[in-house]
Amino acid sequence: MQKISFAKMSGAGNDFILIDKNSHHDLVLSDNVIQKLCDRHNGIGADGVITISGSDKYDFDMAYFNADGSTGSLCGNGARCAINFASGRLGLNNKVSFLSNGVPYAGEIAGNQILFYFNEPQNMKTKFKVKASGQLISADYIDTGSPHVVINIKEIVKDPSNPVHRYDNINDVPVYSLGREIRYLSEFAPSGTNVNFIDTENGKLFIRTYERGVENETLSCGTGSAASAIISFLKGEVKPPVTLITYGGDELIVDFKFEDKKIKELSLTGPVKTSFTGEFLLNNFL
Repeated sequence: MQKISFAKMSGAGNDFILIDKNSHHDLVLSDNVIQKLCDRHNGIGADGVITISGSDKYDFDMAYFNADGSTGSLCGNGARCAINFASGRLGLNNKVSFLSNGVPYAGEIAGNQILFYFNEPQNMKTKFKVKASGQLISADYIDTGSPHVVINIKEIVKDPSNPVHRYDNINDVPVYSLGREIRYLSEFAPSGTNVNFIDTENGKLFIRTYERGVENETLSCGTGSAASAIISFLKGEVKPPVTLITYGGDELIVDFKFEDKKIKELSLTGPVKTSFTGEFLLNNFL
């Protein structure tokens, strides 16, 4: 039976299974295996799986898979975990360059904080309406490596029959049901979208996110935090660096510059920890 070593890591509550493919060159992870590994009852349990391997031009090559086995988009907290994991395994310097699903990125280790640099965000669309929960809700959209809808909770009516009553506590918002409905709206087909619900208090953003691919709310979302910080800045609600309080209670910092009407030098900083390391028998997950 093939034993696969792994590390279980958390980036501000966003948790991942990390595997060094340099030690397992022939490892192939099918969608089914990834789903079973990420199962929180019968597997290790995680929001996704990350593998790192060698690269000729970069410090390492990262492959990211959502809990349902899907891939292709960026995971900001996953990238921060990969930076930490690869640095320990490969003896890298504090500043690193790497590929994530074929796209080049960079990052940095700053003490006990891991910093990840995004590429320039794309496809921003502001001040449109989505129809969900029996109402039209004001929303914004931006792609920070993954597509994100951003909604201020005060735009959501608690009961469509009484439009006066809107949400004023982010903990009361039905993130799973409302996020899932918006994630599958036809205007975001075929790939769907992530959905962020935010509230601003004393210059800080409180955020909760429904993540596609996980198909549930996660304790934090790096690309969603970046998207929410940018949208809130453009609305005049916050200034960079932006502090975000995640659903898991950790803080993430999103920083950037706004020059020539463009977001530049976009970065995400926050904690990463290794929860545990171990081995699993691959045959048990086939």
